[in-house]
Amino acid sequence: MLSRRNIRIKVMQTLYAANRDKGLTPKAAVRAYNNHIQQSFDLYLFNLLQLREIAKYAIQDSAHRKSKHLPSAEDKRFTTKLYHNELIQSTLDNAALNKLIKASSVTTYITQDNTRRLYMDFLKTPEYKHYLEHASTKDDHQQMLLFLYKYSVTGEIFNDLMEDYFVNWWDDKSLIVGAIKKTIKSLPLNDIFLLSMKPNYETITEFGEALLIDVFSNNATLLENIEPALNNWDADRVAIIDMVLLKMALSELMNFPTIPTKVTLNEFVEISKLYSTDKSKDFINGILDRLFKKLDKEGKIKKEGRGLVE
Repeated sequence: MLSRRNIRIKVMQTLYAANRDKGLTPKAAVRAYNNHIQQSFDLYLFNLLQLREIAKYAIQDSAHRKSKHLPSAEDKRFTTKLYHNELIQSTLDNAALNKLIKASSVTTYITQDNTRRLYMDFLKTPEYKHYLEHASTKDDHQQMLLFLYKYSVTGEIFNDLMEDYFVNWWDDKSLIVGAIKKTIKSLPLNDIFLLSMKPNYETITEFGEALLIDVFSNNATLLENIEPALNNWDADRVAIIDMVLLKMALSELMNFPTIPTKVTLNEFVEISKLYSTDKSKDFINGILDRLFKKLDKEGKIKKEGRGLVE
């Protein structure tokens, strides 16, 4: 689920926190980084669980309609197929998913009131009314679940809920939305797919944790290499987030031989667009270009395999 860009952002956030808290030890930084990773996966689980709970509220809706003294024709035709279909039910029957949910704290964030509000808002849509009135195939259920999630995730209620419980919601929103859409399209859920959503050891540890430790441990050396490329610009005047990104990029260029140079340069310029000032993109691009040319000339950048320097 987590791409290398996502991992770079988690490392960046941890290093930024370390810059603000000088007492943060390398071990504590690694723990903080891994907490960021777990929070992202918990956010994925919560989105999946909340989606299922919204669908499940159709049972409450059905009971309410049946209790009416004078139910309408629409009430009489109502079914709970939004919940009672093979796709949603496969998430209930999946032992691996149930185990992951139980091991996390996400169930404590689910409330009847929030679920009711989300469902009642969705109930007003013509798309749901059309779905209820027509015979449903597996594809119909899938399209309706996709619509339910897209509709919910663009609404104020859902976003307020996510923001209340997850400080990383806005950082991870596009990642989570993509992962949930992919999950819905893959239903009925199986264990193999679920495993593909879990944090990957190679990406999380061999890349992300190694990058974090390298920058944390070699901070002074990285700064010494960066300062000459600043062209007499005082390093203390460089925005903290920009300096963190420069150190990370330099670490990748020098100490991660399998990552292509162009990938590193492009990735950190793109991240700067998201997390720094409007001028940071050009600033970081210029510094990294000078750094690369200097270090490459000195033979300090060695790439192997598909990551050959061009």
